[in-house]
Amino acid sequence: MRLFNFAAAFAAIFATTEAYWKGFNIGANNPDGSCKTRADWELAFNTLKSLPGSFIDVRLFASSDCGTLANAVPAALATGTNLLVGIWTQDAAHYEAEKNALVAAINAYGTSWILAISVGSEDLYRKETSAAVLAGQIYDVRGMVRGLGATQEVGHVDTWTAWVDTANEAVIHACDFVGMDGYPYWQGATPVQMRDVFWASVQATRDVVHRVKPGTWVWITETGQPVSGDKFGDSVPSVASAQSYWKEVACEAFRSAHVFWYAYQDWSSNPSFGVIGADGRPIYDLTC
Repeated sequence: MRLFNFAAAFAAIFATTEAYWKGFNIGANNPDGSCKTRADWELAFNTLKSLPGSFIDVRLFASSDCGTLANAVPAALATGTNLLVGIWTQDAAHYEAEKNALVAAINAYGTSWILAISVGSEDLYRKETSAAVLAGQIYDVRGMVRGLGATQEVGHVDTWTAWVDTANEAVIHACDFVGMDGYPYWQGATPVQMRDVFWASVQATRDVVHRVKPGTWVWITETGQPVSGDKFGDSVPSVASAQSYWKEVACEAFRSAHVFWYAYQDWSSNPSFGVIGADGRPIYDLTC
């Protein structure tokens, strides 16, 4: 049976002369667990700039953890890097610390370094909050940054399965953009299935988002294939499968959506989705 080409359909709908953001997810911790210093952030940003495609867009998961914004923002300004800021919403004290860190960064460095702001990450998937509470936090952060002169979009990042759940529609209404995370690996897809499984999840998310709030863009905020680790269903991590997924999905996605690949570096994890190894070099070919 011939599989429907979701990627081609997605690209056709959004055929435009607009440039898309393309970058990587980077955590505030180094693979050994230590917090990234400003020098560590600069090294990471310069490494991404040196890769084929010269990546200058980065997604952060939090703002206060490990002094993320305090260290990453000056590094971003020094290297010409743009940041999709993350605000962690759990718990109340942490949420306030995150907002305070963002306010401090804007007061110190302005807003030119901000691509957009994500309030929360996979909170709905983990069932750590309700749609109503999370929507309220999105409105809260948007109001806060608008008062500081920031006009960038404010949204939320979650799994595609959370976005297609009708119980979460209040969050879609609150978002300027919807960040979608989708991994064929966690769906147990074979190498042959991965490309179509991924684009089917993108299309499913877009269908719901555009029904609930027409005109809202769906960004691909996390996807990738592990280079090592345990098998999950029929999905087996390997450098070869990660290479294939990059060539078949990343290269196509970069032409049709805002994309933040997972992940820059996590070589101590199981499974490991890291693209840059312990030696600072790409683990596989990143040309498109």
